[in-house]
Amino acid sequence: MRILFLGDVVAEHGRDAVKELMPQLIEEFAPDFIVVNGENAAGGNGITPKLAYDIFRAKVDVITLGDHCWDQREIMSFFAEEPRLIRPFNFPATCPGKGWIVVNGNGKKLGVVNAMGRTFMKADVDNPFLLMDPILEEIHRETRAILVDFHAETTSEKIAFGHAMDGKVSAVVGTHTHVQTADEKILPGGTAYLTDAGFCGAHDSVIGREKNFIVDRFKTLMPVKMHLATGGIQLDGVVIDVDEATGKATGIQRIQKPK
Repeated sequence: MRILFLGDVVAEHGRDAVKELMPQLIEEFAPDFIVVNGENAAGGNGITPKLAYDIFRAKVDVITLGDHCWDQREIMSFFAEEPRLIRPFNFPATCPGKGWIVVNGNGKKLGVVNAMGRTFMKADVDNPFLLMDPILEEIHRETRAILVDFHAETTSEKIAFGHAMDGKVSAVVGTHTHVQTADEKILPGGTAYLTDAGFCGAHDSVIGREKNFIVDRFKTLMPVKMHLATGGIQLDGVVIDVDEATGKATGIQRIQKPK
């Protein structure tokens, strides 16, 4: 089984890049499943139903989210009608939506889990380290292949979570910081790991925002409006190969695709 995962889609340029470059990615990597983090799709702040469907039309199987998942109020009721859009499972159970799904394709099944870290994150979520096992037990009734999008700020929390999940899931891929890391590996228990997948959008920027405004903010310490950048459009992500019978990863490859 092959999984294509794309990092945070940021605003219009990121969405357009996904739509335009996806045919090339599918031809080059022939993935069985495509998972995309869409939490910055709406101008860098959350996602709307329309934008979710735009991303799904690019042959995406699952959209994951993160700390911006509630930014667009119209998305609240959408979770009930579209189970392929998932949010971090460790938000309170009373929140709209669900934090995991099992999808079918090409005669195969993949479990996708969205989790969020707690260190330096604004949302006060439950401890993901303590709550994963019941979810994994349920997914294992259908498939051993499980991808986790771990949306977190610090490398230490991401790395620790990867080791905590080693041998329990097929892959842990980090999102949120928008900078692709070069530490892809298969951990001793067979779990593919990458601290951050990067992002899809304008890379001539500071994590998707116009760089001059951010530089001025660091120089002056004064608040500035963070305009979205427009240059250097690129997709970041990762391709993961998984043994369906065991759920163990057999390969992991970072990708960067300029538009």
